[in-house]
Amino acid sequence: MRRALRHPARVVPLAFLGVILVGAGLLTLPVATESGQAATPLTALFTSVSAVCVTGLVVVDTATYWSGFGEVVIAGLIQVGGFGIIMAGSLLGILVLGRMRLRGRLLAVSENSAMRLGDVGTVVRWVAVLTLAVEAAVAVTLYLRFHHYYGYGNGEAVWHGVFHAVSAFNNAGFGLEADSLMQFVTDPIITLPMCLAIILGGIGFPVLVEVVRKARVPAALRENGRRRPRTGWSLHTQIAVVTTGFLLLAGFAAYALLEWRNPATLGPLRTGDKLLAAFVAGVQPRTSGFNNLSVGDLRPETWLVTDALMFIGGGPAGTAGGIKVTTFAILAVVIWSEVRGEPDVAVAGRRIPSETQRQALTVALLGVAAVALGTAFIMLDTAFSLDRVLFEAVSAFGTVGLSTGITPELPATSQLVLIVLMFVGRVGTVSVAASLALRTRQRRYSFPTERPLVS
Repeated sequence: MRRALRHPARVVPLAFLGVILVGAGLLTLPVATESGQAATPLTALFTSVSAVCVTGLVVVDTATYWSGFGEVVIAGLIQVGGFGIIMAGSLLGILVLGRMRLRGRLLAVSENSAMRLGDVGTVVRWVAVLTLAVEAAVAVTLYLRFHHYYGYGNGEAVWHGVFHAVSAFNNAGFGLEADSLMQFVTDPIITLPMCLAIILGGIGFPVLVEVVRKARVPAALRENGRRRPRTGWSLHTQIAVVTTGFLLLAGFAAYALLEWRNPATLGPLRTGDKLLAAFVAGVQPRTSGFNNLSVGDLRPETWLVTDALMFIGGGPAGTAGGIKVTTFAILAVVIWSEVRGEPDVAVAGRRIPSETQRQALTVALLGVAAVALGTAFIMLDTAFSLDRVLFEAVSAFGTVGLSTGITPELPATSQLVLIVLMFVGRVGTVSVAASLALRTRQRRYSFPTERPLVS
């Protein structure tokens, strides 16, 4: 055990496992349920894993099954899980830089100003300040809306505002309403602040820090009496921002086009409300898990598009899951470069090293394997159709929380499969990426080249 803990990529899964077990223990207490009867171990474990892994899949209704104490425990697990995964991703990034050769370390730091060598204290402060600032702003907005417009009592409005703000920023998808956000489908004051929190939490801490730092710098700096122009964003930030924007637009367009006339989703709404609902629905596969439309009534084509968006997920070192937008973007650029016959893979005037390409390919294929194995097992264990089972498996791996409604009906063995997928999707991708980076080594010889057929 002592030897295993020496490797930082192993510490993260063990730490999250410890928090999950503590949370499950608290949720098995009789005081955690409305009925006063202890929750079953599987229900408590599933809920704890879903909260710590900021997923949102549930086997019981959060608002009616859990008591106030249980809801506080769930909110605490969400906050610990979201904050922990940001810290884990950021600090592992710093550690990876620290174990690189000097030349590689200096190059990486110059490429990403959010990651500073030995800047652990600053990372912790930045994460805490950004998390609390965004959650507080959204909580106040939601409180005012719940209290003054919907008539919630003062205490109830405060708790609903805080809980939903924490759940949104951490991309958890837990809600205190039985229908999630469906009753607020036409209310932009509820849904848009939550979407903003989802996007900010999911895009990744390094991106947020760099954007804030660069925004605070004047347009030109005076240095020795000369004006020096402000530097631009790092390649990582450019990729994350552009890819996130593209995927948000793609999600909005897909929901608007495919569900526009669906009588069970967007069909009955007015044009303006349809556009709002389509945008909010397109944000949710960014791994937040709230649903403003009935997921079970979506068209199969919309399920397929949602599967793809959930699998990609959000940015590295953020609260979102999936294989991450940078992985997706790097693989897309690799394919584009190969199609064009380019000798190098380059983005914005920067060459992507071959080891980064291999890491992206490894993370993506391991994700495909996890989803495929989970889907196959649940298919063998149940009689549900492939499209529904695949949706649940991708939602669990991507730590999204959207569901077609079959999760509570799954047998215990299939629910355990979803637990494993949630844990692997939340902690595994960070650990695997760090492990691959830390294991990079140089070989002092090379083998003879031979080209096998690939078609």
